[in-house]
Amino acid sequence: MPTRSRKVRRMRGSRTHGYGQVGQHRHSGKQGGHGQAGLHKHKWSWTVKFEPDHFGRDPFRPPRQTRPSKWINVGDLDALASGRAGKTGEIDLAAMGVKKLLGSGNIVSGPYQVRVGSFTKRAQAKIGAAGGKIL
Repeated sequence: MPTRSRKVRRMRGSRTHGYGQVGQHRHSGKQGGHGQAGLHKHKWSWTVKFEPDHFGRDPFRPPRQTRPSKWINVGDLDALASGRAGKTGEIDLAAMGVKKLLGSGNIVSGPYQVRVGSFTKRAQAKIGAAGGKIL
């Protein structure tokens, strides 16, 4: 790169090289602060144009390794048993893909024998009070 045509060659001897009074080109007053200072204030238009994703959260979340497990409440067993429970009153929730039996709701019709992987204490108590059991 040729050095003769550079502006600094023309500025030799001018003391401040075009930056006004002595000291005006020092420190960070002319730039509006050090580094990224003021990006949410006086440099907002620059932020919007050149770095719009600077502020805010990154919405990406890594995919979960386990699928969310299915569950069912005790109160839903009556509707489920109308077509699935035979004369024995046995409901196989594990075969339906249900992982857990929760204790909300009440059993209105007969006792059920429920086959499920896991259950809560409250669900076990309600099924036992209705005359059924968890297998």
